[in-house]
Amino acid sequence: MTTVNSLSGGKTSSYIAANYKADRNVFSLVRTSDVKCIFPDSKIRQLVSDKLGVEFIGTLEQDMIIYTILDLEQYIGSKIEWVTGKAFDEILQRGKKKYLPNVTQRFCTSEMKLQALFNWWKKNFDEPIEMRIGYRANENNRAVNMIEKQNEDGFLTFKDIVGYSKNGRNKWKQIPWQSPIFPLIGDAIFKDNIEEFWRGKNVRFAYLNNCVGCFHRNEILLNFMSKIEPVKFDWFVRQEQNTGYNVRTFKNGITYEQIRNYNFQSAFDFDDFNECDSGTCGL
Repeated sequence: MTTVNSLSGGKTSSYIAANYKADRNVFSLVRTSDVKCIFPDSKIRQLVSDKLGVEFIGTLEQDMIIYTILDLEQYIGSKIEWVTGKAFDEILQRGKKKYLPNVTQRFCTSEMKLQALFNWWKKNFDEPIEMRIGYRANENNRAVNMIEKQNEDGFLTFKDIVGYSKNGRNKWKQIPWQSPIFPLIGDAIFKDNIEEFWRGKNVRFAYLNNCVGCFHRNEILLNFMSKIEPVKFDWFVRQEQNTGYNVRTFKNGITYEQIRNYNFQSAFDFDDFNECDSGTCGL
């Protein structure tokens, strides 16, 4: 079975790439078509466009994640394949209105991350792959959540079009495509091991990987992100202000504008808020 390291741009999945050699390494990037969030370096922007095979304007992750993957490729001495789905702006648009994802309808992850990875798999393979996932030794609950989604043969599946009916409607089927493996859990690798490994090495990392305004994050952390990434966070504020459906906020009971403007008094440590139990964004 072909081994694949799934990279998110964080220190943990990068640790896997550096220490567990795989047949392939793949990174899925969240894009935006909003020029307000344009990546500032035009040469790097063109380089990323060439790697993705589509125009890259900017990302709603921190810009540093681009340098992370470029640095990491040099560090490990192996090719990292870049993939991307539709831009975040595109997946929100439903006709003339916008529809926002939230904790109960996480279609952003499915359409921007998983669909891109599945399309890459479908293009390159005709059987399931072994996908290494960056869950650490104390994150067994995240691994269990993912394992519970496997079919009876031990594979994760993805719903894909396999043909058309006589009336032209799509025929859908759950396609087995990967078997998730958690090497850091098996080898008892914790966060401190990973932090120590990357100390002094020539790989640059963002504060946090994944979207600046990810709705899985605590309001205090989102408020902090609004201060260090005001332009990108404003993108999320504007999506709420311009939506036309009943789901008008990313988080229940509070808007991103309120989160941005609120003066939180509590101090926090990134370690308190840097995990997510959704089990898919890091794929």
